[in-house]
Amino acid sequence: MTKVKESSRTPRPARKRKPSKGQRVGYLRVSSLDQNEVRQLEGLALDKSFTDKASGKDVKRPQLEAMQSFVREGDTVFCHSMDRLARNLDDLRRIVLGLTERGVHIVFVKENLTFTGEDSPMSNLLLSVMGAFAQFERELIRERQREGIAIARREGKYRGRKPSLTPARAAELQRRVAEGDSKAALAREFGISRDTLYRYVPVKKRRAGKRGR
Repeated sequence: MTKVKESSRTPRPARKRKPSKGQRVGYLRVSSLDQNEVRQLEGLALDKSFTDKASGKDVKRPQLEAMQSFVREGDTVFCHSMDRLARNLDDLRRIVLGLTERGVHIVFVKENLTFTGEDSPMSNLLLSVMGAFAQFERELIRERQREGIAIARREGKYRGRKPSLTPARAAELQRRVAEGDSKAALAREFGISRDTLYRYVPVKKRRAGKRGR
């Protein structure tokens, strides 16, 4: 019977694969085109960033949805403050929970809070309290604005919101719409929303009896 010669070499332990380092992703939001979003996460090294120039009153924002689709387990999302991510507590908690359940961490720079999905009851309480406080603060500011406008109207000092476009720019916009330029492209070029564009260029009424496709 042939003996199998045993190897004198000591078997090496299997190499442990190092966990992949996630990406650092920034989410920024400004409510108007004249605000500077760069300052929100200034000084942070980011692999990719997503910026919405829109109101935070709802979560139907193109870049927010793009960020949520982009991030993967192990990534970290940086946001300047809670009110940049959402403007009411329900939306805030829903977004944070949706990210952390997928293994994505989220950092709120202003509040100095990090949520990982393995948070303590105290962290969850802080999310609720800070989010509720931010919502209360915004509602208080709006109430003061309404009171200030009401007083200014009584005193004849209120002139309303400043127009988005100068008369010359408005005339140019109307001319280019009449020439058939894309309304979506014009809205981006002029830095206004589609709703604002239609205030300057009302939709023409269809002739009675004519059915559109």
